[in-house]
Amino acid sequence: MATQIDSLIEELYKVPGKAEIVEGRIQTMSPAGADHGYAAGEIFASLREHAKQTGRGRAVPDNVGFIVDLPGRRSFSPDAAYYTGPTGGSGFYPAAPDFAVEIRSEEDYGPAAEARLAKKRQEYFAAGTLVVWDVDLRSKNDIVRVYRNNSTPTGYGRDQVAEAEPAVPGWTLAVAELFDSAK
Repeated sequence: MATQIDSLIEELYKVPGKAEIVEGRIQTMSPAGADHGYAAGEIFASLREHAKQTGRGRAVPDNVGFIVDLPGRRSFSPDAAYYTGPTGGSGFYPAAPDFAVEIRSEEDYGPAAEARLAKKRQEYFAAGTLVVWDVDLRSKNDIVRVYRNNSTPTGYGRDQVAEAEPAVPGWTLAVAELFDSAK
């Protein structure tokens, strides 16, 4: 079994674009759209600045892999993340991020998608992630939903400031920053 898992991880390195290992298979993901990419970039840039200022943790951009050891999942590739574990060198990070951001794409709406997203959040928590953001750029109210294991999510609207405590101590981001003001 370990050889099969190692083989999948080696194969994942060769996949062009974004992918994760789920249920023993490599699952590819569509490229992000403009709004999605803009929001992910803003979150990453803010996390990177926070990490530099505090001298703690590492901001991780989109399309970077985290290897985990769960029954139905072997990797994550969040849209942005914050990580304090050992570095992966030239390989993937060897553990789950402290904080993961998942920005909804076109296929992330409806009952089946909600169930899939809830399952993925639980997998993040099982792997050791402390906080997961569910970013819904279409929402009129709770654009950023902040999830912590076994708790009710906290929602933040466009005129509010979101946080990721305790995963990223002292860091906040104005939700309005997730939207391209040049539009």
